[in-house]
This record gives sequence, C-alpha cells and structure tokens, in this order.
Amino acid sequence: MTVTVTTTALSPADVVAVARHLVPVELSAGSLAAMADSRAVIEALVTDTVPHYGVSTGFGALATKQIPIGLRTQLQRSLIRSHAASSGTEADREIVRGLMLNRLSTMATGRTGVRPVVARSYAALLNAAITPVVGEYGSLGCSGDLAPLSHCALAVMGEGKVRNAEGTLLDAADALAAAGIEPLVLAEKEGLALINGTDGMLGMLLMAAADLHLLASTADIAAAMSVEGLLGTDAVFAAELHALRPHPGQRDSAANMRAVLAGSPLIAAQKADAHTFTRVQDAYSLRCAPQVHGAVRATLAHAESVAAIELASAIDNPVVTLDGRVESNGNFHGAPIGYVLDFLAIAVADLASISERRTDRFLDTARNHGLNAFLADDPGVDSGHMIAQYTAAGIVSELKRLAVPASVDSIPSSAMQEDHVSMGWHAGLKLRKAIDGLARVLAIELLTNARALDMRDGGLEFSKSSPVITAVRSVIRGQVPGPGTDRFIAPEIEAVRLLVANAAIVDAANSALETPLA
Repeated sequence: MTVTVTTTALSPADVVAVARHLVPVELSAGSLAAMADSRAVIEALVTDTVPHYGVSTGFGALATKQIPIGLRTQLQRSLIRSHAASSGTEADREIVRGLMLNRLSTMATGRTGVRPVVARSYAALLNAAITPVVGEYGSLGCSGDLAPLSHCALAVMGEGKVRNAEGTLLDAADALAAAGIEPLVLAEKEGLALINGTDGMLGMLLMAAADLHLLASTADIAAAMSVEGLLGTDAVFAAELHALRPHPGQRDSAANMRAVLAGSPLIAAQKADAHTFTRVQDAYSLRCAPQVHGAVRATLAHAESVAAIELASAIDNPVVTLDGRVESNGNFHGAPIGYVLDFLAIAVADLASISERRTDRFLDTARNHGLNAFLADDPGVDSGHMIAQYTAAGIVSELKRLAVPASVDSIPSSAMQEDHVSMGWHAGLKLRKAIDGLARVLAIELLTNARALDMRDGGLEFSKSSPVITAVRSVIRGQVPGPGTDRFIAPEIEAVRLLVANAAIVDAANSALETPLA
C-alpha cells in the first residue's frame, strides 16, 4: 500500500496508515505541477520593492521589518532554528509522522508557494521512517503548531535530532546522509510555509477518532456482558424504545447490545421466571448504557466532521490564492480542532465513568445477585477484584481532570501580536492520555465480567452466555485463567488491555455475528 498525496484531501485512514503503520507516500504529478505554479508566484515577488509578509519581511511582531535579498536565506534558517524551541518528553512517533504528513498534504495543494523539492524531502523523510525529535511543550495551537513543525523543518535542513527507523537517536545530518537525502536550503517563504499549520493537533484528532470507534464498540460489548453477568434485562434495548429518541449513536449502541445479548440463556432465564426476577428496572449504568455510549458516538461524529473540513483545507499564512495573489489570513488558528479535542475528552471521561460503575456492581454482594464478595474465591482470605476496581476508579478520577478543557485558556505571545491562541496541541495530548485510560477501564470491566460469568455458570465448558459473549469470554480465557485463589492481577489487566487495543475483543464478537457491530 502507498498513500498518494494529491492536491485534494487525504482520508482519515490515509493519515492513520502513514502515521501509525509507516505506510509509504508518493506525490502525484498534479500536486508537483501545482507547487511549481505557485512557486512561480512567489519568485515574481522576490525583487518587488513592496514588502510581502513571509517573502521579504520578518515574522510575527517583526513583520514590519523588510529583509534585504542577501539575508533572506539566513532569514529562513533563523526562523526555523529559533522556532524549534520545544521542551519536555518526546512526542510519540505517530504524532510527529501525522504532523509531517498533514503539512506535506497542505504543500501539495499548491497554495503555500514552496518548491516541489521541499515536498519531496518531506516524503523522503516519511518513507525512510526518520522522525524528528519533538518535545511535548512548545505549541500554543495558533500560528500553527509552530515549535513542533519547526523541529521537522530543522530536520530536513539537516539540523537537530531525529530517530531512525530502529528508534536510534541521531543527528539529523547523519540520518539524512544514511538515507541518501540531501539537506534542504530553504528559499523565500518556505520557512513560514513549513510551520504555519494545525497539522499536529489534526493528526492527533484523526488517530483519536480511529481509537474511539474501536473503544465505543468495545464499551457496548462490555456493557452487554455486565447486563448478562448481573442478571439484568435486555428489554430496555428494544429498537422501538430507542426509536422514540432517535439519536443515531444511541440507536447503534442499543442495536449492538441487543446483538451481543441475543440468545443468552441467562437473560432468558430471568424472563421465564417472573417470580424470581423481581427487579422492575436495572441501575442506570446498565439501563442507560446506549444513551451514554450513543452520546459518545454523536460527539465523535461531530469531531470527525470538523476533521474532514480540516483535511480539505490549505492552511498557511500568507497563502497563494487560486488567482495568484499572496494574502495574509488567520486560518492557522486551532480553535475548531481544539474545541472538538476537548469535547472528546469529556465524552471519554464519561464513557469510562459508566464502565467503572458497572464493574463496581459486581463486587458488592448487595448488588451482584448471588456472587461472592469482590468476586473472591474465598472472601476474607482472597480479595478478588477489589483493587482492580480501585485502579479503574483512580483512572476515572484522572480522566475527569483531563476533561477540563485546554481550549478555554489563552496566553498572549509575540508582543501581543498573537494575543489569542487555541491550546489545541495540548488538548490533543491530554486526549491521547484519556483514551489510554479508557482502554484500561474497559479492560478491567471485561476482566471482571468474564470472572463473574465463570462463577455463574462454572466456566466456558458450561457457558450460559450468548454466543457472542461466549466468543468474547473464550478470547479472554485464552490470555487469562479462570477464577481461583488470588493471583498477581496486574499482568491480567494488561493482557485484556492488549485484547482491547488490538481489536481482539471486537473481532471475537463479530466472529459470532452475521452483521458486524456498528
């Protein structure tokens, strides 16, 4: 597979493939021609006595200073060196690769005025799996992700630090030489064109969306298993009830839960014995799961609509218009992306919160309907899943803190020229941490579900679960033994987390269904 970068938008799947899975890229002939055409516009302005921002002037608060032709190569070099000012823990490789690909896509539109050789250099770095080292601090999410993008531009100049395909830390000059890539000498406008975009926060949004599609389906499976394990009712998931409040996400989650629970002997037994089943209604964490999970899906759909517009955008300042003008603008402001990154962090926190509440119900003899306290083999001697729930609770508490919006903050910079910023980069970083926490909370619920169901029916050999839940239990039991006296539980949580992250849980469910889960 190769992703072709054209004058039109990349797909979300393209970005994830290149950023996360190291799929190579190529530039279309049309994009190379578009870049050559817009570069001619810039070249025509080089000797103009009228100052043009980014071509013959300084930057930001220094934009009023016109730069002589003889100093403009130094201007580009100085811009990148001075702006490559990040600090802190290295950003993950996929963040940096996503950032580079999104910037390459903007170059390929022909609206930035860079030479085709600049785009070819970015493509070469991506294909060689050379990743510039970028610290997590440095972007304010306005005028683009300036510091992170500057580290990438510095690398194509043959300066700064990078990691090669094996993850070894190298000087950029050495890594480029080993890959046969010639360092760039940037010309007029090119420095600014390489650092003025929302590319990093957009990449984080696209990867978060991909992860959340998987986790939303996983949450539906976990919730359905909790309903079965707690001897609940599936009546509240009926299509006719959800048609009364026809949110698409709610409809899809309810349909998923019906499919997962279909054919469950445990659920059927509750319906068959009206004298035994005396609960009129299940708790909200069970009964309202489609409403909460559906709201997460709706928030995700909105975020993806914003991402689609951003993918189809050509963000630079100044920009070369279709009729050949060079115009300043404010399209680099990250507010649209920052907002939805924060919206998703709120949704993630709530999805984890309702999952943890379902886990907790299994551990309390007043609410778990006949199971041992804490699902312990011998309560008192054994503690069962007591502290696993503590872990889930601690993560949920952290996710609530991470749900505090980054985008409501703004700190002026550049001598008050850049007096309102988005903080979208940091919204993206905290969302990534929140998604990791959600996967762990769901893993603990699934681990607890599987143990509770084994205690109900005696294990997979005697399964009274639905066909779908039996398939999921089987995958879990392939990695984690069934109930018994207390064991070292942290590796078991991690084993199920990996099943969640690599889609094994969803794949197992789908293997038992004619129609895959939404």
